[in-house]
Amino acid sequence: GNIKKAKIRSSSDLFEVFKEMYDKDTVEYNESMIVVFLNNANNTIGWTRHTSGGIAQTIVDQRMILAEALLCGASTVAISHNHPSGQMVPSREDEKITIKLNDACKIMGIRFLDHIIVSGELNEYYSFADEGKI
Repeated sequence: GNIKKAKIRSSSDLFEVFKEMYDKDTVEYNESMIVVFLNNANNTIGWTRHTSGGIAQTIVDQRMILAEALLCGASTVAISHNHPSGQMVPSREDEKITIKLNDACKIMGIRFLDHIIVSGELNEYYSFADEGKI
């Protein structure tokens, strides 16, 4: 999808970009995952809504994320998903997904920048990078 070009210097910059992409009408009850693609200079170059799932989980296809990254010439990838409950602690599944995607990116020579969890009200976030989990 088209994206407002932004320079990402911190997790809060990333949060501001992701916030724009959530559907304000469904973010409080429908969990979805969004992927942002960046170039070497950490400028956003594109994004995709990877999945929107049921209440409890969303499916992550790391091959598809990497294929899209390669197709748009991204050197860096960041992902985000929302916790409609407002609970900002990552689940064990969130952590597993993050590690798997980070490993897959490394193999392909793509930098995995961050995984941002946003609250249903879009007013707070959790950054895996800031917490030293990547």
